[in-house]
Amino acid sequence: MAAAATAFVLLDLQRYLSLDYFRAQQASLEAHYRAFPLRTAALYMALYIGVTALSLPGAAVLTLAGGALFGLGVGTLLISFASSIGATLAFLVSRALLRDWVQARAGDRLRTINEGIEREGAFYLFAIRLTPVFPFWLVNLAMGITPLRATTYYWVSQLGMLPGTVAYVYAGSQLGAFRVSAGLVLAFVILGVFPLVARRAVGALKARRVYAPWAARRPARFDYNLVAIGAGSGGLVSVYIGAATKARVAVIEEHRMGGDCLNTGCVPSKALIRSAKLLSHIARAREMGIAEASARVDFADVMERVARVVKTIEPHDSAERYTGLGVDVLAGRARITSPWTIEVATPTGTRTITTRSIVIAAGAKPFIPPIPGLKEAGYLTSDTIWSLREQPARLVVLGGGPIGSELSQAFARLGSQVTQVEMGPRIMAREDADVSEMVRARFEQEGIRVLTGHRATQVVVEHGEKVLVADHQGTAVRIPFDAVLVAVGRVANTTGYGLEELGIGTTKQRTIETDAYLQTIYPNIFACGDVAGPFQFTHTAAHQAWYAAVNALFGTFRRFKADYRVIPWATFTDPEVARVGLNEQEAREQRVPVTVSTFHIGELDRAIADEEAHGLVKVLTKPGSDRILGVTIVGEHAGDLLAEYVLAMKHGLGLEKILGTIHTYPTLAEANKYAAGAWKRGTVTRGQWAFLSAFQAWRRGSGTLGAVLARVVGLVRDRRPAYADDAPPTG
Repeated sequence: MAAAATAFVLLDLQRYLSLDYFRAQQASLEAHYRAFPLRTAALYMALYIGVTALSLPGAAVLTLAGGALFGLGVGTLLISFASSIGATLAFLVSRALLRDWVQARAGDRLRTINEGIEREGAFYLFAIRLTPVFPFWLVNLAMGITPLRATTYYWVSQLGMLPGTVAYVYAGSQLGAFRVSAGLVLAFVILGVFPLVARRAVGALKARRVYAPWAARRPARFDYNLVAIGAGSGGLVSVYIGAATKARVAVIEEHRMGGDCLNTGCVPSKALIRSAKLLSHIARAREMGIAEASARVDFADVMERVARVVKTIEPHDSAERYTGLGVDVLAGRARITSPWTIEVATPTGTRTITTRSIVIAAGAKPFIPPIPGLKEAGYLTSDTIWSLREQPARLVVLGGGPIGSELSQAFARLGSQVTQVEMGPRIMAREDADVSEMVRARFEQEGIRVLTGHRATQVVVEHGEKVLVADHQGTAVRIPFDAVLVAVGRVANTTGYGLEELGIGTTKQRTIETDAYLQTIYPNIFACGDVAGPFQFTHTAAHQAWYAAVNALFGTFRRFKADYRVIPWATFTDPEVARVGLNEQEAREQRVPVTVSTFHIGELDRAIADEEAHGLVKVLTKPGSDRILGVTIVGEHAGDLLAEYVLAMKHGLGLEKILGTIHTYPTLAEANKYAAGAWKRGTVTRGQWAFLSAFQAWRRGSGTLGAVLARVVGLVRDRRPAYADDAPPTG
């Protein structure tokens, strides 16, 4: 096999598999076929099988030639069997040579694919064969490393490739005359349109299969064009878009309008952080030249302020506002009873509504780990902590992620003795190690006890005192507390409203399975926001909701894949941490080569004036280019500063554009320009520096033109960076 493939390349045998060669030999081949029909057919099939089995280029030309030589009927028969046999042989070759090797090295990443192939491999292969998204030779090799049975592979390939084979053979039969004719034009039209028609056919076939058990329950008419389950960011944006496009829409909410963000997440946490930050500024009064300043915290008043902020923002997400926009707001618990019907349980009874499309935006809830004694001792979550009116003197925070870190610092600044317990080696593990260290250092400076590498094992109550027991390198560490906040992550709400009965699956991350269009297995049911993943941010829920709503309302005519290329986020600790795209940690894990340019905000005039001279702007670019791959900002107002980079990445603007943009002085936003300057300094080589020095000396009259010309060679030869550090000039 290796010898045959090598000979094919070295001897340029591909020239025999071209239309030019066939045209030159057409008359003799046709004469041979008339004299020895069976022998010619057998030789043709053997050649076709060999080319396909060895994954050599030329199958498409052979198909066209077969149509010209044998005609539509005989050509289709020969090519259908030859291509299927050759494809199966290539499949078996891949299985024998590659499967064990690939599975041993990438088994974990392939597990989901393998499970999908075992579950519905025949249909998946049929869809690929019917709509050739990838070259068939690549499909043969790729499917060989999966657990799909060879017999299944053969018959599905035979069936799935048949329509395409007929189209190509017909084109070849018309091409045999080597003249432009109506039939030839029709053949090429069929070849061009076939993949689009086939894709639609596969979609219709898949939809028919999934809808089959519910066909008898499909309504003749619908109450709504779209119904959203959940009135958080995802659900509200979905129905807003629907109402704006004159669709009849409804949103169902069991609890409170606005979802987690308004009531228990973004809004209350930022209100609490603002009060806590004021206290931190008062504590730093001497840094500002103020001899004495103090404040007395009334915790209940602080929490009442938080509630007041929520109440002030409530009208933005209220039932009254959305009713005014043309949305039917239904207060109650939703349950999907078929792909088109939803039962809504309200205090006054249960009603059933019908809808063409459904958007599931059910959000997420705090994950509670199974720690013995935790439930009995009682715990707080990011959902329940806002009901506190008495400040806990000793607070344990379980979790070193964004929620745990934000609330740890806020409560510590308000006066609680806070211990943050994280099972991993560092807090804020998704950020770069140096970023995590900056936050940890500030926490410890402010009196927060940060215990990383500590795994909570149980909660006990001894002599009326609550104690968390954590394992640290085999040693039991005891942490007394008055209240414990569980902030170890959130899990999507995927139960209790009918997904199980409809057979809508969930991922390993416990989110709803959706495709690139946010579509579930039912073409009219979509999911967005926390319940869909992969991000749990309010702004990504709104972002996804646009795609879900537009695809639900207009997907019959055009669909849009959700775009996750530029997703920003921020953690509102002090210092703030904001990021978009890759960081160094992810670049290493994904083996993406990057150039790192860093500007330390401590050198920025405005930061110095504000006594906030700390933090950094770290930009990752493609080596040899100013294309931005990711940005991390640590410091005051990092979330606001990030917007410039989000815009640049979204619209393909590089660091040269940022460097060439005027930034107001003195502002924190200048840090973005200086970071671009750090990148620019990194592009200057020693050869360029030496050339410029000689050139300027010659211009002053203290150097010679010969010295300048001598340095020209250095421009090319000496490509070493001119600067050992990455700090830009100041001032």
